[in-house]
Amino acid sequence: MCGIIGICKHQGGKEKIGAIIRRALEKLEYRGYDSVGFAIVDRDGRVIVRKSKGKIADLYNKLRFDIYDGNIGFGHTRWATHGAPNDTNAHPHFDCSKCIVIVHNGIIQNYQELRDYIKKDRDHTIRSDTDTEIIAHLLEHYIDRGESTLNALRKATKIIKGTYAFLIINCREPDRIYFARNISPLIIGIGKESIAIASDLPAIVDLCDHYISIDDQELGYISLNEIYIEKFSGESINYRERLRKIEIDPLEISKGGFPHYMLKEIYEQPLAVKSSLDGIKDQIHDIIPLLAKADNIYIVGAGTSYHAALVLEYGFSNYAKINARSIVSSEYKKYLDIIGDRDVVIAISQSGETIDTILATRSMRDMGAKTIGLTNVISSTLDRESDYSIYTRAGPEIGVAATKTFTSQVAVGMYIVAETSRYSLGRPDPRIEDIYIELNRLPNYIANILDTIAGEVRTQTTFLKDTKSMYFLGRGSSLPVSMEGALKIKEISYIHAEAYPAGESKHGPIALVERGFPVFFTVFDDEYKEIILGNIEEMKARGAYITLVAPERYSSGFKLADKGYKMPTMKTVVASAAYVIVYQLLSYYLAISRGYDPDKPRNLAKTVTVE
Repeated sequence: MCGIIGICKHQGGKEKIGAIIRRALEKLEYRGYDSVGFAIVDRDGRVIVRKSKGKIADLYNKLRFDIYDGNIGFGHTRWATHGAPNDTNAHPHFDCSKCIVIVHNGIIQNYQELRDYIKKDRDHTIRSDTDTEIIAHLLEHYIDRGESTLNALRKATKIIKGTYAFLIINCREPDRIYFARNISPLIIGIGKESIAIASDLPAIVDLCDHYISIDDQELGYISLNEIYIEKFSGESINYRERLRKIEIDPLEISKGGFPHYMLKEIYEQPLAVKSSLDGIKDQIHDIIPLLAKADNIYIVGAGTSYHAALVLEYGFSNYAKINARSIVSSEYKKYLDIIGDRDVVIAISQSGETIDTILATRSMRDMGAKTIGLTNVISSTLDRESDYSIYTRAGPEIGVAATKTFTSQVAVGMYIVAETSRYSLGRPDPRIEDIYIELNRLPNYIANILDTIAGEVRTQTTFLKDTKSMYFLGRGSSLPVSMEGALKIKEISYIHAEAYPAGESKHGPIALVERGFPVFFTVFDDEYKEIILGNIEEMKARGAYITLVAPERYSSGFKLADKGYKMPTMKTVVASAAYVIVYQLLSYYLAISRGYDPDKPRNLAKTVTVE
């Protein structure tokens, strides 16, 4: 999730536009920090482009933002997706003439198809590995055939697939910044000396006093004297009806208006999941046959990534019918003697730098296994050392407790499970088609859950905040979600929480249950749904306080529970990425109610780089 900022300013403004762009980018750097760049149209109509790999603070002397001035310009801070983080792949990008310049937040799903299209009748020179540059050449393709910039943008948006927010400068129109939005956020800001357009309010809060939201599938342009917005369908928009006053404290807005990064990242999950799914299809052509023909699949991860591995183990075993085993990264050595050259290892790590996971991957590769790294960070150690790489597109996750990491890993992993299953079977299967259907609906499921239960969860934490211990129980495919719930409670609120299979209660754990003891049950709409009723009744008989996270039609379970969260009825383990939202919110609000900072849990770091 990159950060973009565009500025149109009065010539009489005191501050140079380069300095304004730099300051705005510093406030957007939480969205990405792999590289940074800017483009400015100077007083003589020349387009100046400066960019480099690295963080803004480290590039101050190299890029010299503050010496450049002009009437319009834009900047970009990058979280690398297509193409490694380097100087060439840094934004902005431009066409062959270096007249059309573009910055982009998002993923172009059909960039290879577009690349082939523009090369049919002209030998374009593609300089970078990014999907973004292709759009500059596509616009050049239309403009060279007589289209205006606006018409070229209209045509381009009809064939581009993916998530994006574009800012575009055409040097032939040195007073306008064009834009288009599909899914990726974009707002226009209006101030006394400037008109701005940006990914998020942090960039414009000290430039503008009003803002306008740009909706999905809208395009247009800004200049110092004009704002124009239309829908992709052609309908013109009266932007004045959307004009809103900025009423947010600049000190708080670096978290996007949220009090903590963790809560912000919980609410970013619909977009993180959609972006991850949009980006996965072009990454796995060579991987699917490899997985389908494997004797065994070993899925390695630590912490939250291990819980995602458990979900994928269930998926490969039950849908693809391949022997799969999830492994805690630090315990890999006991499996080395049984790993061979017909096996495949999927190593999962948000940062790609988790040392236990890296060591496990190296050792298993040395035993002959093919390795696949599933990470959120391009050019990380895991990415570089794996035979194949798969990237989630969750964007930067600043909060230590993984939230959108888990949901994106599950979403991408289950898409791979579905593709592997389809390849292995060689024919349609309703169970596999259900995975595709539920993955497509998953962003909306998550958004609806967030909209409907956040208040309820916050209220429940008032009752739970002084408890000393909790159980999180599940059976079969729902158990990983219970495990992730218990982990989140421990990490953020410092309450002891234990997760185990519900059928194990009678083999020891139930001895600790007394009146008021909180027990959380996670139930999916599967073969365990009725069996688990007996486990709920066992706990209820000992006076436990029962919370049930289950499909909305599970009426028999909700009758027994003291508190119920009714989830969408889902047929596959894709439900893991939806039902976990309850536990993420629970851990967050428990931490707040107990006076802890959820972004900085004690004794923990975001990336574990020591054994």
